[in-house]
Amino acid sequence: MHIHLDAIGGAAGDMFAAALLDAFPHLEADTLATVQRVAPVTCKVVDHNDGVLRGRRFDVARRRVETDGHHHHHHRHWSDIRALLLDADLPDTVRDHAVGIFTHLAEAEAEVHGIAVADVAFHEVGAWDSIADIVAAACLIVSTGATTWSVGSLPLGSGRVTTAHGLLPVPAPATAILLRGFEMLDDGIAGERVTPTGAAILRHLRDTAGATPPRRRVMGRSGLGFGMRKLAGVSNCLRVLVFDDVAAGAGGSHRELGVIEFEVDDQSPEDLAMGLDRLRAHADIFDVVQIPVYGKKGRMMMHVRVLARSGAIDDAIAACFRETTTIGLRHHVVSGAALPRDIREIEVDGATVRVKRVDRPGGRTAKAEADDAMAHETHARRASIRRRAERLALSDDAAE
Repeated sequence: MHIHLDAIGGAAGDMFAAALLDAFPHLEADTLATVQRVAPVTCKVVDHNDGVLRGRRFDVARRRVETDGHHHHHHRHWSDIRALLLDADLPDTVRDHAVGIFTHLAEAEAEVHGIAVADVAFHEVGAWDSIADIVAAACLIVSTGATTWSVGSLPLGSGRVTTAHGLLPVPAPATAILLRGFEMLDDGIAGERVTPTGAAILRHLRDTAGATPPRRRVMGRSGLGFGMRKLAGVSNCLRVLVFDDVAAGAGGSHRELGVIEFEVDDQSPEDLAMGLDRLRAHADIFDVVQIPVYGKKGRMMMHVRVLARSGAIDDAIAACFRETTTIGLRHHVVSGAALPRDIREIEVDGATVRVKRVDRPGGRTAKAEADDAMAHETHARRASIRRRAERLALSDDAAE
């Protein structure tokens, strides 16, 4: 499953939780119960219609008045929040995501103020509602089961925002740090469009679920999460689009492949052969093809094409640099299709021959592994053994 985040009005922690609970309403009870294990708050998910779009809102209210002054300033040190999360009765995966999101916030605040991360004190983000938003987000990241995440262009916003530090420019300094590398769009609508909590969630998703999303997807459910503010000319909501994997059909199952290509002209043939064999043995590489070509200055060189698992293309690239002398390469992701197949071991004249059976749209075919016939002398003998093994494999299929 892949989830795409579309920041129509912006992104904030409560909008993220509300959008996912709009798309996955069956997760509401567990999410609210998880939040209340950590924060003394009452949470509810309410329907919301701004006259243009309909979605949900994630509302948080304190259950009791605090007595330590936090209700005035919401001043909590990062070490206190971390201890709170570590001590809470949370599933390990939820705790890890919550701590990860807060860690991004702490690191950004430390950079803004020029202090150590351990010395960071949160103000607005230290309030119970922000803690609840982040725990809810962590819970939903786990319970939705999404394997990849993506986000579209984020609205830049403009103006000033009132904080415990006084008036700050939009995006707030910590938010600007968290959003480094994200594509921003200035739509001319003022206000704080992405909050520090929202930015930290997006940064966490990019860093922890950074696999390349599949290009072929089936549109599934969607959800809208609204914020509290009203914006001029646009609904203040975050939309989630949920995509399911492409199901296998008559044309085979579809998958995404990483393609890596490069040329080598300064590596000895024997050493290159060993390096490419090591690439073929790599757990995330499906195949390696080498083609002799002419390069610059009329030099003969080897063109190498590697097919790798799209989600592990960075590991495959590192292996290419490690095993060959290339100093540069190209890579991209393509869609591929593969037919269902299985391997059967067939006994022929006391020898075990592996046979690959493939389900094609026109019927099942069988192909014996050539290596298993190598022990036999003469071409005729090897061909006979392969043909008999293939017939037996298809006969075995008929018997099923």
